Amino acid sequence: MIFLLNLINMAISIYIFIIVLQVIINWLIIFDVINVKNQQAQNLINLLKRATDPVYKPIKKYVPPIGGIDVTPLVVIIGLNLISSLLWGLFV
Repeated sequence: MIFLLNLINMAISIYIFIIVLQVIINWLIIFDVINVKNQQAQNLINLLKRATDPVYKPIKKYVPPIGGIDVTPLVVIIGLNLISSLLWGLFV
């Protein structure tokens, strides 16, 4: 059981890393550090978007942007941390 919890916790940690990476890349695009016309950058952006959009879309229906800032990644990170804490609290 502990092995399964560690595996789930690792998957959650990797997904949180992907979310943070996407947020940082979006900031770099906004500040013109990354050129979106670059094919490699575009491939990375599309990969991150495909990984996060299935989770973001249902949440975006209920959580509007606050002051023009999309808080969906923050909501997802908090939710994933909550799920991880609940699993550890219930089974360990």
